[in-house]
Amino acid sequence: MATGTFAESGADLELVGITKRFPGFTAIENLDLFIPAGSFFALLGPSGCGKTTTLRLVAGLEEPTEGKILIGGKDVTNMKSYQRPVNTVFQSYALFPHMTVLENVAFGLHRRGIKDAVAKAHEALILVELDHVANRKPQQLSGGQQQRVALARAVVNRPALLLLDEPLGALDLKLRRQMQLELKAIQTEVGLTFLHVTHDQEEAMTMADTVAVMNKGRIEQMGAPQELYELPRTAFVASFLGQSNLFTGQVVASTSDTISLDIAGNHIVVPKARAARHTGLVTVGVRPEKLTLHTETQTHDAGQNVLTGGVVKDVSFSGVSTQYIVSFPDVGDIVVFAQNMVFGPVVHEGAIVSVSWNIERGFGIEDHPEQAGKFVPDDNTASIAVAQRKALSAELEGA
Repeated sequence: MATGTFAESGADLELVGITKRFPGFTAIENLDLFIPAGSFFALLGPSGCGKTTTLRLVAGLEEPTEGKILIGGKDVTNMKSYQRPVNTVFQSYALFPHMTVLENVAFGLHRRGIKDAVAKAHEALILVELDHVANRKPQQLSGGQQQRVALARAVVNRPALLLLDEPLGALDLKLRRQMQLELKAIQTEVGLTFLHVTHDQEEAMTMADTVAVMNKGRIEQMGAPQELYELPRTAFVASFLGQSNLFTGQVVASTSDTISLDIAGNHIVVPKARAARHTGLVTVGVRPEKLTLHTETQTHDAGQNVLTGGVVKDVSFSGVSTQYIVSFPDVGDIVVFAQNMVFGPVVHEGAIVSVSWNIERGFGIEDHPEQAGKFVPDDNTASIAVAQRKALSAELEGA
């Protein structure tokens, strides 16, 4: 990859008290956000959560109802989009079909009267490893190559801030995963500040240094991907960022290190350090892959939470793992992911089983049980999920 040419650092981005109202609804409510210079930051959330509106406000395509937008410490709230040190990469690529790849990348430089525009465009294409197709037209390239050209066209202008609006949404699953790694490598190389908007949890966690999960115009939780996944603070984050099994019960005992809950007659223990609330009715959770599935004749190790007397309702093979849905009396359905170490499922529908998990793997959320709101897919997010499952099935069949 090229070095030196793209060594300029990005700028930090700060949103102060941003509110955006449209007729009949509020898209963003009093949002404060600081993104350090040179970081890869992801805004993650379902359709309608406000993430794209936030991106459009930063780009200057919308005006905030209230609040300020600062880039590199400079107030750009009232600046036009073309006056801001910002470029955007869209899902649709938006390349000029009548121009060559090189002409597409150099277009913005020519319009601004930049010297050595062609040389700089070549350097940007080298960065994305596409200089060998510089004289081709966009329609002669694959979808992944077109996306990299769009990225080169944005990066060549050396914006302080690069906005990525669902940039990989139009790519197939295997290519999307490849591009996730390439985008992260390019961001590290150029040192710019990347703000990435996506509904794809895997995409956000793979690429971003910091992820902010948005819900109904506000940030539910922000932090490193592993932190958000291992210690979600709300039911929404726990159920949107991957899957979680959530249980609500009364705290009946506590020590200096743990709390113990009564969940429909079952004794469930969670470390205090991993629980946001320690008294009263508390909702706790555990990720499906942290669970171990047992037949009723198996014994359990000490330091484990155990639920017994479950009936397997559904078994779904997904390649590397099998998903089991197990119904427990008075507790409800629990999802278990088991890695496929042997051929075929470990148990079948109708089997009587128990599940266990290490006490240290559980977590407790801060929501009051009566206020907790899980992520419930709407028609749009549900259709996205269906498309992703179809893409995964096609990939597995073609493997």
